[in-house]
Amino acid sequence: QVQLVESGVGLVQPGGSLRLSCAVSGFTFSCFSMSWSRQAPGKERELVAAISSAGSRTTYADSLKGRFTISRDNAKNTVYLQMNSLKPEDTAVYYCNARRNSGTLWDYWGQGTQVTVSS
Repeated sequence: QVQLVESGVGLVQPGGSLRLSCAVSGFTFSCFSMSWSRQAPGKERELVAAISSAGSRTTYADSLKGRFTISRDNAKNTVYLQMNSLKPEDTAVYYCNARRNSGTLWDYWGQGTQVTVSS
């Protein structure tokens, strides 16, 4: 059974930091690229950051470069999103995604975790 379980403290003050985790099971984690996306109320889901299966390549939304860092630990089947200098506009539901395209597309999503940046 495929599972992606996001976790992380949900409420943080502006300027604060937060690390999200996504623990996965049910598939070979090291074969999948991973990403974080977010969706704010009334807005479309947007890609935040992505990391290759081996962790050697990362990409970020241009507006978030320098504040957010994606990483993974293939031994723990976990991907992380370190978020620094948080702003109220970072408030959203954050989703973890696993993807592998090797002729057949595998695409799995977590249930999402709410992040609220507010004083």
